[in-house]
Amino acid sequence: MAERMLKFVTTPRAMPEKRAAEARAGDFHEIYADFIDAKAREQASRCSQCGVPFCQTHCPLHNNIPDWLRMTAEGRLEEAYRLSQATNPMPEICGRICPQDRLCEGSCVIEQSGHGTVTIGAVEKYLTDKAWEQGWVAPLVAGEARGQSVGVVGAGPAGLAAAERLREFGYAVTVYDRHDRAGGLMVYGIPGFKLEKDVVERRTRRLSEGGVEFRLGFEVGRDASLADLRQRHDAVLIATGVYKARDLELPGSGSAGVAPALAYLIASNRAEFGEAVPADLDARGRHVVVVGGGDTAMDCVRTAIRQGAASVTCLYRRDRANMPGSVREVANAEEEGVLFEWLAAPKAITGDALMAAGVHAARMRLAAPDATGRQAPEEIPGGDFEVKADLVIKALGFDPEDLPDAFAAPDLGVTRWGTLKTDFRTLATTVPGVFAAGDIVRGASLVVWAVRDGRDAAEAMRRYLESQAAGAAARIAAE
Repeated sequence: MAERMLKFVTTPRAMPEKRAAEARAGDFHEIYADFIDAKAREQASRCSQCGVPFCQTHCPLHNNIPDWLRMTAEGRLEEAYRLSQATNPMPEICGRICPQDRLCEGSCVIEQSGHGTVTIGAVEKYLTDKAWEQGWVAPLVAGEARGQSVGVVGAGPAGLAAAERLREFGYAVTVYDRHDRAGGLMVYGIPGFKLEKDVVERRTRRLSEGGVEFRLGFEVGRDASLADLRQRHDAVLIATGVYKARDLELPGSGSAGVAPALAYLIASNRAEFGEAVPADLDARGRHVVVVGGGDTAMDCVRTAIRQGAASVTCLYRRDRANMPGSVREVANAEEEGVLFEWLAAPKAITGDALMAAGVHAARMRLAAPDATGRQAPEEIPGGDFEVKADLVIKALGFDPEDLPDAFAAPDLGVTRWGTLKTDFRTLATTVPGVFAAGDIVRGASLVVWAVRDGRDAAEAMRRYLESQAAGAAARIAAE
């Protein structure tokens, strides 16, 4: 092992080749090429095999990263893949879209020592793409039939992760989703230059071929109530995510030309399936301003570039160091021609009700830290400025929809933030037999956390269903 590993001192960090900004800004294909075999082995060999693997502990799924890096360096690729997917049902997706700079790679010991992190995400992507290419990805095999069924509301990462695990346990699983394709935000929210759609589709196809039933274009509250689903199934999982956009409460925010981020991204992603982009959501030839600083804002600015916008500006009220979006995504956006206005906040949308014409913004500064250490932005007097814009995209984050009302389930408890209230240990909601997982419980978060929550929910539901089955058997025996 020592001969093949710990090469971080002599071997520099290297990512897969990135397409030139001018070339990639004209399409929605992924921007990184694949590692060649030798390069993947070389980069995996940089792992220090440290005694306390912080990369693993800071991964929400606790992937056994050091071991599959060692196997990759040794050329044991199939073994490495099988180890990586043992804890992660979507390793090629997480390898593409996880903010590794904030999770595993950001916690890498050799990164802390100044040698540059191991390129964990790129190796993970390489391994799973190689597995699909070589036929190492095994079909989903259902466990012995238990005679019980589960309904999963939401075909996003939490719902799909739970559905796979529940099917492996032997339950009949039906996934309901209001969209016409499974995948949730992985299909309609995340642009193709970060996650091409066939990568998601082959995962959902594997679930379908393994016996998971998909009911698409099905909206709970319209096509059935939550009570109806409880009648159909022995247990129900709510994994809807959070889709309600936070609004800009500014003068002119209701003008034509002001759009929520998700509506904009869904329209663009639908175009990848051959649908036309609505004229009011097409950035071609327009001056675009995106308000926000998270990963969704980065998706919007980079999408606008690819649609052929005349200019793209991102307004964020804090500075670069305090931006919540991935550092890597910010760098990619800058390379592609996005202008960032740091420490800037909108005060009004100019123009008229028929069409926005610009954004009236204020210069900001960070105040002294509060008790939590967070510096709140405050306006600099006399620092107002104008940005030309005929398409303003609101990327301020997402809140939960009112599910008790939408699902006709007034007894479905929510927190003061509107997320579903669940028992911390069992993940059960206030409605018997109904569980919840993912963003609808924790708030808007990462795909990898949704996957973790979905798998945890599946385990909790298995325990519940086994207790229900044991109770029914005891009652029959007593009769």
